[in-house]
Amino acid sequence: MYVCICNALTDKQVISAIARGCAKPSEIYSNYETAPRCGKCAIKMNELIARQNPSPTAAR
Repeated sequence: MYVCICNALTDKQVISAIARGCAKPSEIYSNYETAPRCGKCAIKMNELIARQNPSPTAAR
């Protein structure tokens, strides 16, 4: 599924970037040598970041 239509970034690409250490949308964009355009995808990217890196308090 596309997360960022403007830059054609898929959820798999975003998750892969997170696994490589990207912790913010700006780092994900940089990882793929792109930049945000409309910005709508940042919300979904932040959701994926939170899912891949749950906070210790969320496990309680």
